[in-house]
Amino acid sequence: MTPRIAIVGAGAVGGYVGAHMVQAGHDVTFVDGWPEHVEAMRKDGLTVTHLKDVAPFDVRVRALHITDVQGLSKEAPIDIAFVCTKSYDTAWATAMIQPYLARDGFVVSLQNCINEPVIASIVGEDKTLGSIASSITVELTGPGQVFRAAGKSGESHTVFRVGQPDGKITDRVKRVRELLALTDSALMTNDLAAERWTKLVLNVMGNGVSACTGLKSRDCIADDRLRQFMARLGSEAIRVGQGLGHKLEEMFHLEPEIIARAGEGDAKAKRIYDENRLDSISKPGGGEHRPSMGQDMVKGRRTEIEFMNGLVVEKGKQLRIATPANAALTDIVKKVERGEFKPDKSHLTSLRESC
Repeated sequence: MTPRIAIVGAGAVGGYVGAHMVQAGHDVTFVDGWPEHVEAMRKDGLTVTHLKDVAPFDVRVRALHITDVQGLSKEAPIDIAFVCTKSYDTAWATAMIQPYLARDGFVVSLQNCINEPVIASIVGEDKTLGSIASSITVELTGPGQVFRAAGKSGESHTVFRVGQPDGKITDRVKRVRELLALTDSALMTNDLAAERWTKLVLNVMGNGVSACTGLKSRDCIADDRLRQFMARLGSEAIRVGQGLGHKLEEMFHLEPEIIARAGEGDAKAKRIYDENRLDSISKPGGGEHRPSMGQDMVKGRRTEIEFMNGLVVEKGKQLRIATPANAALTDIVKKVERGEFKPDKSHLTSLRESC
């Protein structure tokens, strides 16, 4: 039977993934808190465009504002709920959809950061799955408009990784992988925690830097001082992840140890890291986007900095691993977010090397 699917948080990732599910004929209900976006989806559906290689497409969709969710009580229950909100909205979004889950229904965290523990505390670990979306570069550019600053990754890069907190490869994991594979390449993992931390390192390196400088990824990477600061951020996050016992995966097609040593000043590792990052922006469209936190800052929204770089600092303290770069960035982003600073790269380029 075709499952009833809910996308809770129909922003960039939720809208992009859900649109592909609708295109494939699935029963999908989108839930969002932005009235103009909900009205646009109701009136005109979702429009999905790509930077290259993929033709634009439109899908008619069913969209609910969060105030309309109570109406689901009169309908057949939800089999799979994808929570695609910001991390700070995870708890209430999960609690909102929980009453409408089928008896064997479950929740999938399709978000940045590590939110499975929060979801599990509400619906139970047996009803909790997680999925990482790696280097997906999507943006909600306006009501009902989703843009991906790339084409499809396909075999060149696996975008989605799906797993359970307990590491078991179940029918649920298989089903979610099949659904996400409608969008782009997807695999199943028996080590969701390590996959999550690997993605966290990538987020830690780029998101906050874009947010507090106002720059796109390309411009951050092209700047020698910012690029080295990004390596230091990644190095600290990798060392903390290793301290937590995670076996980290490749990042930017580099072994984690290369990035870690580059951030620590190893000349050979730095040369490899620099070549890799500069090569990534030499290609057409490379880095021509803002990471999600950079988008949030432009739109005047709250950032997820405490769930990304702030988490590295928190775990580092527990392990007694120094994380000065991540601590400095967390503080700067919060000040920009509060309006105490204007976005500018000088916030980072003026930091001491010890940060």
